[in-house]
Amino acid sequence: MISRLINWTVKVIFSLLVILATIILVRAFDARRFPDLSSWHRPIIDSEFSVDASKHITTLQDYLELEEKVFDEINREIYQSHPPNTLLPLSRYSSGSRVDPENFDQNWNRSFELTPSHIRGGALMIHGLTDSPYSMRHLAKLFQSNGFYVLSLRMPGHGTIPAELIDATWRDWMAATYIGAKHVRSKLQKQLPFYIVGYSNGGALAIKYTLEAIEKQALPKPDKLVLLSPMLGVTFFSRFTDWHKVLSWIPYFEKFRWLNVLPEFDPFKYNSFPKAAGKQTFLLTREINKQLIKFTKTGEIEQLPPMLTFQSLVDATVLTSAIVNRLYSRMTVNNSELVLFDVNRLSKLDEFLHQRHNVLYKKITQADHLPYTLTIVTNINEESRQVMAKTWTPQKQQQTVESLGLEWPSKIFSLSHIAIPFPEHDNLYGAVGPNISNNYINIGTFSPRGERGILTVPINILMRLRYNPFFGYIEQRILDFTEE
Repeated sequence: MISRLINWTVKVIFSLLVILATIILVRAFDARRFPDLSSWHRPIIDSEFSVDASKHITTLQDYLELEEKVFDEINREIYQSHPPNTLLPLSRYSSGSRVDPENFDQNWNRSFELTPSHIRGGALMIHGLTDSPYSMRHLAKLFQSNGFYVLSLRMPGHGTIPAELIDATWRDWMAATYIGAKHVRSKLQKQLPFYIVGYSNGGALAIKYTLEAIEKQALPKPDKLVLLSPMLGVTFFSRFTDWHKVLSWIPYFEKFRWLNVLPEFDPFKYNSFPKAAGKQTFLLTREINKQLIKFTKTGEIEQLPPMLTFQSLVDATVLTSAIVNRLYSRMTVNNSELVLFDVNRLSKLDEFLHQRHNVLYKKITQADHLPYTLTIVTNINEESRQVMAKTWTPQKQQQTVESLGLEWPSKIFSLSHIAIPFPEHDNLYGAVGPNISNNYINIGTFSPRGERGILTVPINILMRLRYNPFFGYIEQRILDFTEE
């Protein structure tokens, strides 16, 4: 009986291994259909910051000097190495092209600082995965105008070439965050507030840093957090994204290390995405969840500072439910607020939308008790594009309604993960059309129509909303939050 059970178990394991190997092999061959890899799809930078380098790179000045070396390498190995006849008119890696980052008013791929005439606080801003400090520029100016010194820090592996995300790790990003937080705090008098603003993966880093600061007294603890689409949960399959290593070391299968290989027409965000980056986000979110579970058991969760979070109810990049279940539902009452942007509930759109988003909506709006304030921006009724803010407070446990004087633009059915930090007037991602300086192309309004299978970029990428029609509301809420 025992021998039969052992034989059966061995056969099952062998069958599963065969199935797994077949899946990996099929996907490896499928990846070979990607376009040819370019020089920016292969790691070439030797001077990028890492957690090991943090042993001797300890100040912002050190970090910026190293960053200068990184961009010198990019200029030498990418921009200066391409013969003129190989340049593409809409490639960020074509010197002098309309999307060459150096052709803009400043290269927003680099870290930047903003200093007000009189400092009344400080903010460290952390961008998202595949992103750059460009995504924080509008909020950075908002904080500066409100008297805050701002440091928007470029995370290692970002703002250069997508291949640099193959080797970058979440620990490298955390080491950079330590340097940034220490510097911002050093710019402030002791009584002045210190905030961290994080977008997407930057939101995860902001939370992770805050948890570390609670455990380690030597780290400056932020007084408040502002989070935009924070990455606290990713799909189940992200944990398997490093399985490509079984074959991708073979030159014939080198494309297997990429989730997608696309033209790089965006000057401040990568379009190509290496699987290794997905694995790092999974590892980071897993570590955060472990700490939050631990803090809930020990009671340290009470030491979390107030947080103001903005998130689309539907998000194809991060799990909105994880923000509720892993973070906000574990909080004690500390004046934190979660602002969710609902889908456009105009009746004529309803039959075209999946209804799975309603599960989370009903769960949180029907909860008997919330340890945080919940605000949902939604249509005033199903016949109007105008929106209102419905708010539930933990103390009163009752709903208040405020008309915002804003409305959904025509033909837009929801926000997106990448839209949250960009206003409608953003020259690159907004709804304003091409900039008169001709230094910009307008990606936000590019929605071509024609036959399928013709474009070199998947149509779902071009159709994704890149600006937030309710950005003015976010600005006002942040200003209110900083004044509380």
